[in-house]
Amino acid sequence: MFRPRCSTAAPTLLAAMLTGCIVFATTAYAQVPLTQISTDPYTNASSQHATEVEADSYAVGSMIVSVFQVGRFTDGGSTDIGFSTSTNAGTTWTHGFLPGLTKYQNGGKYDRASDPAITYDAKHKLWLASTLPILEAGGAHGAAVAVSSSVDGITWKNPVIVSKAASNGFYDKDWIVCDNTTTSPFYGHCYVQWDDFSQFDLIEMSTSINGGVTWSTKKTTAASDAGNGGIPLVQPNGTVIVPIDDPFQSGVLAFKSTNGGASWSAAVSVAPINGHRVSGGLRAPFLLAAQIDKAGKVYVAWADCSFRAGCASNDIVMSTSTNGTTWTTPTRIPIDAVSTKVDHFLPGLEVDRSTSGSTAHIALTYYFYTNANCTTCTLGVGYVASTNGGSTWSAAKTLSKGTNTNWLPSTTSGQMVGDYMSAATSNGKVHGVFATAKAPVGSTLNEAMETNATGLLDFAEDGITYTSKNDKLVPNAHSDHPRVLTPVVGQ
Repeated sequence: MFRPRCSTAAPTLLAAMLTGCIVFATTAYAQVPLTQISTDPYTNASSQHATEVEADSYAVGSMIVSVFQVGRFTDGGSTDIGFSTSTNAGTTWTHGFLPGLTKYQNGGKYDRASDPAITYDAKHKLWLASTLPILEAGGAHGAAVAVSSSVDGITWKNPVIVSKAASNGFYDKDWIVCDNTTTSPFYGHCYVQWDDFSQFDLIEMSTSINGGVTWSTKKTTAASDAGNGGIPLVQPNGTVIVPIDDPFQSGVLAFKSTNGGASWSAAVSVAPINGHRVSGGLRAPFLLAAQIDKAGKVYVAWADCSFRAGCASNDIVMSTSTNGTTWTTPTRIPIDAVSTKVDHFLPGLEVDRSTSGSTAHIALTYYFYTNANCTTCTLGVGYVASTNGGSTWSAAKTLSKGTNTNWLPSTTSGQMVGDYMSAATSNGKVHGVFATAKAPVGSTLNEAMETNATGLLDFAEDGITYTSKNDKLVPNAHSDHPRVLTPVVGQ
């Protein structure tokens, strides 16, 4: 099949056509049918209903498990953490709520919960969900990091506490991963990362070797580095690489462990983050999305405006590494032409873990506006994929559109769909999980978790692929809507 390589950097549609390529100006294609996989049943007056935000997902074979916040509080966290699980590659879903975590579900002792992440421990045959329990006394703050476990992704045990914050501590942005390579010297080790906002986002790590029953004393990096939103990933040889934002979300860092979490290296710089502030009063931090392929190559994506004249809107860019120390120069993922006004942000990155290198299958979900400088803004969710490690990409699909930002729950830093989103590959097809919203009914909101009803093929179905190989960084790019760079807390 003939597969033209088209650059969406072409300055005009005419110029693209003269080179034999067609450039789509926006991601406004036919919307993919969706399935709602959960809804907020809570009624406590202290948080906003019906709201669900911020999903993370993980797949093993035909099983997909997603976790997310349910019943969002304005000043941080949610009534509880929900889950939705499919045992048949996304055809049907079973949803519920993690027990024993908050006072609203099965007698938990914490007031709220936030920042859910999900993984699978192959050695101990357990699904593990990390969360951020929150106490309200003295102001809502992350009081601990917790991990809940499940054999089947549907029936969950009460959480185990990984670490409790000091009396004046403020934990934020946890994440979890397990070493699932049978030949790794650290097979069955699981790692949790978080930061302590009360110590200028001090990065902290803990390790379990027994399926999350017990956890090691927390450790810092060799340089006591600070950061926010780290995502630990494990190479086949057992090396753990953790890409992470700096405390201001103005740059990407990475650190690693080569001894099963006994110690962690000092962080190295990956790249600066140059961001266009997202319009519409939306809470849209410049956090990373990161995944790893079968061979251990790490892929990191984030929103960045460095390829746009005047830094007038964000693309999603990507950098890779095979050792966590040296990283490629970020390249633009060619979703739209750089001449458009489309704004892309809050990426969710997925790599098919059975693929690698030049044949790695990568899927990207993201939120977008068709006009970066909108005043009445409506959100869409888009999807692109690559089957050659990111050398070329498929045309974008629209998974969702038409969510007015005024329909979203409010937070102290803007209206919220989540600080991150996710996708998972099951039996070679991709399911994104993301929040969408419809118009409120009176004072009751109408925001729920949805997924594409049918798994998406992770290749260009129409045979047309796009590349940004010839795209160039704009010298000294600075956004016309700059962000205020202060230490970020995102519970």
